[in-house]
Amino acid sequence: MGIGTVRTEAADESAGRRREQRGWYFYDWACSVYSTSVLTVFLGPYLTSVAEEAADADGFVHPLGIPVRAGSFFAYSVSLSVIVAVLVMPLVGAAADRTGRKKPLLGAAAYVGATATTAMFLLDGDRYLLGGFLLIVANAAQSVAMMLYNSYLPQIAPPEERDAVSSRGWAFGYASGSLMLVVNLVLYLAHDSFGVSESMAVRICLASAGLWWGAFALIPLRRLRDRGSRQDTAGASGTHEAAGKPTAAGFRQLAATIRDMRRHPLTLAFLLAYLVYNDGIQTVISQASIYGSEELGLGQSTLIGAVLLVQVLAVAGALTMGRLARTYGAKRTILGSLVAWTVTLAAGYFLPAGAPLWFFALAAGIGLVLGGSQALSRSLFSHLVPPGKEAEYFSAYEMSDRGMSWLGPLLFGLTYQLTGSYRAAIISLVAFFVIGFALLARVPVRRAISDAGNPVPTTI
Repeated sequence: MGIGTVRTEAADESAGRRREQRGWYFYDWACSVYSTSVLTVFLGPYLTSVAEEAADADGFVHPLGIPVRAGSFFAYSVSLSVIVAVLVMPLVGAAADRTGRKKPLLGAAAYVGATATTAMFLLDGDRYLLGGFLLIVANAAQSVAMMLYNSYLPQIAPPEERDAVSSRGWAFGYASGSLMLVVNLVLYLAHDSFGVSESMAVRICLASAGLWWGAFALIPLRRLRDRGSRQDTAGASGTHEAAGKPTAAGFRQLAATIRDMRRHPLTLAFLLAYLVYNDGIQTVISQASIYGSEELGLGQSTLIGAVLLVQVLAVAGALTMGRLARTYGAKRTILGSLVAWTVTLAAGYFLPAGAPLWFFALAAGIGLVLGGSQALSRSLFSHLVPPGKEAEYFSAYEMSDRGMSWLGPLLFGLTYQLTGSYRAAIISLVAFFVIGFALLARVPVRRAISDAGNPVPTTI
């Protein structure tokens, strides 16, 4: 084989990888509108109003005969969706490993989620049970799809490209969410001009997110390629065992990864700290709109504008925190962000009702620490992963993340259920940042990186 042939093959391989990477970016572009428009902005306040329409004189609804305060129904539904996702993810992960056909599974999860989101157009009157069901299906499908989506990263990007490729996907998602929110804001504010009611405008916004998700998911599904399964290179007995018991294989693989992590207790200690404070972050994101609408009495246009502000400032905040990390180290920068989260929530507790300007200030505080907290946490964790086990550890990272993220919404919902106060519910989330700070502060990251077998950066 001549040198020219080798160069041609290398160039073709590079071009194919770039094509896959560009397709991969577009799944974040497709699904981020669900997280932003549906979960963060519209569905919480709207589903709460639908539940309140169905509530009895004491303000309770009774799904399956269980008394639930209408204001807690959305938070409980989010918690249940996460539990469903955690139960389903090992099954799907085992099937993906056994068959090597991740793309059909990604497509199935994406279109189940997109269909459920589009069906939210049917939410009117007192159909709160339908809303809760569609939320559980869409949110669980989104979690499963993201697990499969993230697992493509090691396949489409060599180690030296991985950070840049991952960051571009993240940027595509924020850009998509911002663009759709602008369109939603125009429709919502001018709904009379379009000849639709406010409720109809919200339902159109919910359904449009599902249509957007489904339409743009076609791009990654066309460009991503499936590789061979793990069993292609395994012995026959291993193949037969995995094929015969995919469910058990999925949970066994997760258990094996956790057992291996016990050999790296400092990596496990960091993961525990991350799971605690990230649960607080995710709960603030999903419940802030309810706090703004129900406790502060703010209109939907104010909430949309605040989320747009968060989207824009999250990019700027991440870049700024990245520069701070180069000077002070990732651990210190994350710890500083957790202090900022605590101060922001404490300030949110004292926000006066009916004051949009102060809510925008709160949104600005969230935006400045949101992107950087998560980006630096993922980057720091990557240093703590033993070489050659990146995909395995990040799979457990994703599943463990989802496994913990029901606690925050549950605490929020229970606090409101017991106190009837959204202010008490929002301040209860400070516990996640205080505990997460204490756990992270105890992790000696330099020794953790060294124990994992990785070179220790000059600044960390």
